[in-house]
Amino acid sequence: MPHIVTEPCIGCKHKLCVTVCPCDCFREGAEMLFIDPDSCIDCCLCTAECPVNAIFADDDVPKQWRDYIELNAEMAASCPPIYPA
Repeated sequence: MPHIVTEPCIGCKHKLCVTVCPCDCFREGAEMLFIDPDSCIDCCLCTAECPVNAIFADDDVPKQWRDYIELNAEMAASCPPIYPA
């Protein structure tokens, strides 16, 4: 069950979530971050670090943001990975 970055991340990109990710599954888009669902190991560490509460397990994504499940998969394929500093 991968985690999904949703709408509250738009314009945020604090990247605190990236620093705790043990598998480097975050990707950086122009307006927000995305999680590569093929790399996410469902460790849940990123959810606690997200300052805008934008990250959810795919089964827990609020109804109004369900489109972000597909968007994360699409954008992860084309956006560059982010590695913790």
